Amino acid sequence: MDDSVKITFLGAAGTVTGSKFFIETAEKNILVDCGMFQGLKELRLQNWNDLPIDVGKVDVVLLTHGHYDHVGYLPRLLKQGFQGTIVGTAPTLSIAEIVLLDSAKIHEEDAEKANKEDYTKHDPALPFYTKLDVDRTIRKFQVEMPNKWIFLSDNMSYRFQSNGHILGSTFIEININGKRFVFSGDVGRINDYLLESPKKPEWADYLFVESTYGDKLHPKNDVEEELSEIINETIHKHGNLIIPSFAVERLQTLVFLLWKLYKQNKIPNIPIFVDSPMGTNVLKVFKQYSKWHKLSDSEYEAMCNHVNIIQSYKETWETIDDNRSKIIIAGSGMVTGGRVLTYLQQLIDQRSTTILLVGYQAEGTRGRLLKEGAHEIRFYGKYYPVKATVKSIDSLSAHADQYELLDWMNNIMNVPEKVFLIHGEPTALDALRLKLKNIFGWNATIPKLFDEETIRMYSFSD
Repeated sequence: MDDSVKITFLGAAGTVTGSKFFIETAEKNILVDCGMFQGLKELRLQNWNDLPIDVGKVDVVLLTHGHYDHVGYLPRLLKQGFQGTIVGTAPTLSIAEIVLLDSAKIHEEDAEKANKEDYTKHDPALPFYTKLDVDRTIRKFQVEMPNKWIFLSDNMSYRFQSNGHILGSTFIEININGKRFVFSGDVGRINDYLLESPKKPEWADYLFVESTYGDKLHPKNDVEEELSEIINETIHKHGNLIIPSFAVERLQTLVFLLWKLYKQNKIPNIPIFVDSPMGTNVLKVFKQYSKWHKLSDSEYEAMCNHVNIIQSYKETWETIDDNRSKIIIAGSGMVTGGRVLTYLQQLIDQRSTTILLVGYQAEGTRGRLLKEGAHEIRFYGKYYPVKATVKSIDSLSAHADQYELLDWMNNIMNVPEKVFLIHGEPTALDALRLKLKNIFGWNATIPKLFDEETIRMYSFSD
C-alpha cells in the first residue's frame, strides 16, 4: 500500500517556544508536544488562534517533557475538540499537572487584576483557560514507561527515551511503516547536577532536533565559584539577590547548589527564600520519583531543610520587608510573570539589589531585556527603572549547547533522509545547520511556522 506521512509544524519552528508537531497518517494521527508560545507579542497572540488542523482527528498527544512551552496549550486543545489520550512518563505528567494548574491560576488572577485595575483593552479580560479546563485535561493523562515500544496500530509504535533535560524528560522515537521518526525534545546536559546524561538515538530516518543553543558553547566557568562570588558581593553591599527561576529543574538545582556551597563553607548561612508554589510542588515530585534523579534521600532532605519555603502571598511581603541580606528564588525564569514581579516591583530600583538570570531568555521577554541592559522594564501596566545590578550564569542552562547537541547525534548509524532543525532562534538554527553539514555531511531543513512536509513511504505489506 502506497502511503504518506504529513508533518505540520505548529510551533517551535523558527522560534524557541510553542512546541507542537502534527503527524498525520492513514492509521493514526499524533501530536508531539502541545506547548505555549512565549516571548514576542506576535507569537503570544498565536496562542489565542485555533490550530489550523482538525483537532478532533488527533488520536494521541505524546509529551517529551513537562515544561510550559511543551504542555501549556493542552487545555485549549480540548476546547478545540480533542478527544484522545495524552501520554508521557510518570514524572512528565506529574509536572504537567502542576504547570497547568499553576498557569490556570495565573491566567485567572491576571484577568481579574487587569479588570480591577483597568489596564486591559479587553472588556472584560478573560483567562486563557481555567482550573476547570485543566481538570478536564488531566483526566486524559496516560502514563507509559520509558524504553518500551508501545503500539498504536499494526504499523505504528513509539518509545520514550530519557534525555536528561528535566525530571522525566525524553526524546521520542516513532516507527511508522518501518521508518523511524525521532523527536529530540529538549536535550539535556552531559554532566548535570541532578540528572543522568541523555541517552542517544541510534537510528533516525527523519530527525527533528532542537537548536536552542545551536550557535553557542556554554561557558566552562566554575558555576559554584561564580555563584558564591555573586552571593558574597550581595552580602557585602547589604542587598538582596533575586533569582528569577524556572520552577521545573532550575529551582531544584539552585536549592541543591546553595546547600552545597553552604556545606563547603563557600557562603555564609544567608537566608534563602523559595517563593514559587509550582517550584515547591516540583520539589515534592523529586521525592516521589527518586529513581529518576541522582540525589540520595538524605541529600534531598538536607537541601530542602536549608531553605525557607514561602507558603502565602502574605509571607512574600514579609520577605520583602525583611531588612536582612537574603537570596530570593522566585518564578518565572524569563520574568514573564509570577511572584518574581512582586519582588522586582519593590527592589529593582535599589542599587543594592542584584538580579541573577540563570537560564535561557527568549526574545521578547523581560528577562531578555534585563540581560541586554534595559534601563527600565514594564509590568503591571507601569515602567520601573532598573537600578539593580543584572548578572547571568549561562552555564547553569538545562539545554545542551552546540557541542552537546552534536554529541547527542553522533551515535546515529545511518544518514537520515531528512533532518529538521526546530526550537531555536534564526541564528542558532543556521549555525547548527552549517555544523551538521560540516561534521556529518547532513543537509538540514529549517521549517517555518505552519510549514507542511509530506513524506512518501511504503508499508510492510508492499
